[in-house]
Amino acid sequence: MKIAVVYDRSNLERSREVMVFSVYEALSKKYDVELLAFEDRFFERINRFDFVFNLSTASRQLHVPAVLELLKIPYTGSDPLAHAICIDKVKTKIILSQCGVPTAPFVAIEPNELVPQIDFYPAIVKPSREGSAKGLSKDSVVNDYDSLRKKVQEIHQQFRETALVERFIDGREFSVGILENEVLPILEIDFSSLPPELEKFYSHRVKHEYGEQTRYICPAQIDRDLEKQIKDYALKTFKILGLRDYARIDLRVKDDQIYFLEVNSLPMLTPNYSDIIKMAQAAGYSYEELIYKILDSAKKRVS
Repeated sequence: MKIAVVYDRSNLERSREVMVFSVYEALSKKYDVELLAFEDRFFERINRFDFVFNLSTASRQLHVPAVLELLKIPYTGSDPLAHAICIDKVKTKIILSQCGVPTAPFVAIEPNELVPQIDFYPAIVKPSREGSAKGLSKDSVVNDYDSLRKKVQEIHQQFRETALVERFIDGREFSVGILENEVLPILEIDFSSLPPELEKFYSHRVKHEYGEQTRYICPAQIDRDLEKQIKDYALKTFKILGLRDYARIDLRVKDDQIYFLEVNSLPMLTPNYSDIIKMAQAAGYSYEELIYKILDSAKKRVS
């Protein structure tokens, strides 16, 4: 079987470059594999392959499977509809809340729409369709209407998209990885070791500049009842949204109350960096084993 590892050349910073080559090296031990950028001549070149390992990014994680569906070429990861839902944090929260998965109170504010009064301070303001903590900074957490209005306007001006305003949960942060239908050990992201002046959540600078000072605890040290609740809700979320093969789901817990935040339908797979890699290692999977489990899960759909 000839496999294309498809990636986005326009968004290939160091961690993504390491991911692309690591997946390529892992698959090359058993298959005929080539790297293929999602760019000009993609339609012409992709027809030479039997299967795609999809490593595209941002909105292109939706575009690549849409093209492959049209060409009837099987691929890893979720289908275009699931990606489209998960890219939009507002739509994700609406669906989850309607299906009984706990999320924080929220409002969605469109560009040029009057910023409403809210009754759930402190609140956090974020762009609705960005990943990698884009648009999140220390002043994203607001405590009054003037700060809320200012931050919403900044999001509208910078990203030209809906601003998501939700209650800021000042609690413990967790991430849950799902591999096929297996819930991996829960990861806690502990910000307590960061410098005191820094925000204690995944802002853009915390995520990209202070990753080495952030503590990652896996398996998370939580009681069995809370662990079971989190895993049950995570698996329910995976199924509700129609996700496939693998995904990562982020949440916070305060006073034993769970609040699901967002879903990453195509999490990064960078060795010694990505959260889902840490979870897979805690479950006893090597990096290569994880990559092959993702591929095998996708292959079952066409076998």
